[in-house]
Amino acid sequence: MTGCRIFHFGTLSMTADPCRTATRAAVEQAKAAGALLSFDPNLRESLWEDLEDARAAVAWGLERCDILKISDNELQWFTGKEDFDEGMALLREKYSIPLIVLSLGKAGSRAYCGDARAEVPGFRMENTIETTGAGDTFMGGILHGVLTRGWRTYDAGELAEMLRFANAAAAIVITRRGALRVMPTREQIDALLSRN
Repeated sequence: MTGCRIFHFGTLSMTADPCRTATRAAVEQAKAAGALLSFDPNLRESLWEDLEDARAAVAWGLERCDILKISDNELQWFTGKEDFDEGMALLREKYSIPLIVLSLGKAGSRAYCGDARAEVPGFRMENTIETTGAGDTFMGGILHGVLTRGWRTYDAGELAEMLRFANAAAAIVITRRGALRVMPTREQIDALLSRN
């Protein structure tokens, strides 16, 4: 793990052993090496024999991460709250996660860091093909922002900029087939941002 600045993980590799044990070991090694831990629950209910095991895996990740990306439906499922602000308040009270981003599908996204909160609308793309890979692309954009700015407490303006960049990246990828194989370049993201 030497040289690793951010280690990103999720629950897809924690549905069963040996991947679950390997994932947990990798997370602990990354943390010991000083890497930031980025977590995306990425809940796929059909992959779990028991959703209580899924809940335990998500809690394990929440207890360890520095950066969390959670979707609207995952927040509702995990907290039991339909209202996003109520769910986020519960999550932030129980887990001390410095940076949380909430993806809201086509409605956009929110970010929470310290006392700062930002919300940015999504981009409307007329030629949408599929949404596969949108969340991963969005999170790649957020992690780009963290690496570009350096790890610290961000203000609302910085959070909004990070969200806008990540929303633009996700908006581009949903217009292409192949999900992660067709991630946009920085130039393509900047071009979309300059037009909107």
